[in-house]
Amino acid sequence: MLILFVSFLIAVADQATKESVKRFLPSGTHIPVLPGFFNLSHVQNTGAAWGVFAGFNGWLIVVSVIMLAAIVVLCRNFLTRSMLLPRIAVGFMIGGIVGNLADRLRLGHVVDFLDFYLGSCHFPAFNVADSSICVGVGLYMLSQILAERRRSDPALPASEQPHAE
Repeated sequence: MLILFVSFLIAVADQATKESVKRFLPSGTHIPVLPGFFNLSHVQNTGAAWGVFAGFNGWLIVVSVIMLAAIVVLCRNFLTRSMLLPRIAVGFMIGGIVGNLADRLRLGHVVDFLDFYLGSCHFPAFNVADSSICVGVGLYMLSQILAERRRSDPALPASEQPHAE
């Protein structure tokens, strides 16, 4: 249930922020928030992260659906496990994928708006869903590192040794 709750919150937050950007910021507009570092921008991204595969929206929809299915199938054991961190991580990933998938299906592109740069070094614009996917992957990796350390710690009683994730 936690995974569904986190996924729902992420997807709703993503769609709400994108709707605000679409409503108040015309496409192609950039508003400096912290000059020289951060703009709010309205970018219509027809590709994947950083604009790669631009124009392949149909294929990216298929990949998104496959990734959602893979996460659900491969991580279904998290639904009953007591391990909190990996379940939150999976919720972040699913919520992010659903947020961007909703854009691709409704709009034919993903709305990006967080635009960071430093001098001539510019990081491509991204959104809440993109951030959630990255945070989810990072949290999942961290959870696996911590689980492995607990498994290999001989000081833990057998009853406290976690099961393989």
